[in-house]
Amino acid sequence: MSAARSLARFVVGLRLADVPPPVVAQASLLALDTLGCALAAARYDFAKAVRETAERLGGPPESALVGSKTRVSAANAALSNATLAHGLDFDDTREDAIVHTGSVVVPTSLAVAEAVGGSGRAALEAIVAGVEVMCRVGLAVPGRFHARHYHPTALAGTFGAVAAAGKLYRLSEDELVRAFGVCGSQAAGIIEYLADGSWTKRLHAGWAAHAGVVAALLARSGFTGPETVLEGEHGFYRAFAGGHDPARLEELLASLGAVWEIEQLTFKPYPCGSIAQPYMDCALRVRDRHRVRPADVVEIRCRTAAGPVPRLWEPLGAKHAPQNGYAAKFSLPYLLAVILVRGRASLAEFENDVVRDREILALASRIGYELDPTIDYPRQFVGHVRVRLRDGRIVEESQDHPRGGPDSPMGRDEIESKFLGNASLVMPADRASRVIASVAALAAEPNLRGLVEALAP
Repeated sequence: MSAARSLARFVVGLRLADVPPPVVAQASLLALDTLGCALAAARYDFAKAVRETAERLGGPPESALVGSKTRVSAANAALSNATLAHGLDFDDTREDAIVHTGSVVVPTSLAVAEAVGGSGRAALEAIVAGVEVMCRVGLAVPGRFHARHYHPTALAGTFGAVAAAGKLYRLSEDELVRAFGVCGSQAAGIIEYLADGSWTKRLHAGWAAHAGVVAALLARSGFTGPETVLEGEHGFYRAFAGGHDPARLEELLASLGAVWEIEQLTFKPYPCGSIAQPYMDCALRVRDRHRVRPADVVEIRCRTAAGPVPRLWEPLGAKHAPQNGYAAKFSLPYLLAVILVRGRASLAEFENDVVRDREILALASRIGYELDPTIDYPRQFVGHVRVRLRDGRIVEESQDHPRGGPDSPMGRDEIESKFLGNASLVMPADRASRVIASVAALAAEPNLRGLVEALAP
């Protein structure tokens, strides 16, 4: 059986009644967290640009846009809403695969469920299906997409979006296989945004979501795509990863419905690259536990695997002085410096005026790294900070895993608190509480009308 057919058979057969309750609860939390990230992004220039584009593209008024009263086609709503959801890099990550699942799958599921009049239960089924497919597509080749200068979310996201959209459009197994074949030719997304902090990474989740909806609609209309899209001689893994391990892929496919990758997601406490976050926790402990202040610091060195270096460390001169707030999200020197100077890294710490703060940049210039080949990246997301102080002391902190993941999860109260903080940027507290209640009750709702009304501007 082809990989695409294995995935399609799982998606078609998935029923929420057969999904363990903790998995359903995780899907609900993922929806809430993702919506909060999208709401927080709604006031930014990049959000305005993509929202206006979706409005111009238009289509039948079947799905809502976050931050707009205009309704557009499901594909165009997914384009805009998913871009917002990923735009602040505050969304979840599946670490080994290095994919952001919620920002692709949740906006796709909600847009298509609204378009077809689907129930909240159907939307949750689509979220689970999309996450399970998207994670496995990425987990088959851990680290290889980034090594070839691609963004894993942009590539694997198309398959997750097809799974979610196809589930809601009630595609047959054969139609889903064709849709996966189509979306393999739509997958795209390079990481050159690292050069100047431009906006293209933000678009990757939106484009993947849009592509998934379009591929599902094409397949429903009879359009064909190669069944061996993933493993074929000219297929997805050969093109984007230089090949794959067939045994690993087979193991991932065999675990469908038995192992739930959605339970392995990491929710972010900081709005920046997930690989950096254990290091940031270490820096916070250096500041608070050891009472280290910026003026005390001579030098900071961090151990790192080679994989994250091109994204978080090099070119080091540019990382010492990022060009703007978005570039700062992918600069470990800046991220550590802002924690040590301000004691936090909230959305406010990524505004352009803060990124130019002389005290932060002066400390960032004293931060460097050394390679540690024993770190099994991307299977390990670790943190390490060693600080040499002016009085001659050495202060060191390390962390084996990120907060918010399965080893150190964020509880529902923490996810709700994060949502309220994000939503409060664009709506009053009572409206934000309505959204929380609507998401919590999603499995029992006959449609998405209540949730959409709570989100409306």
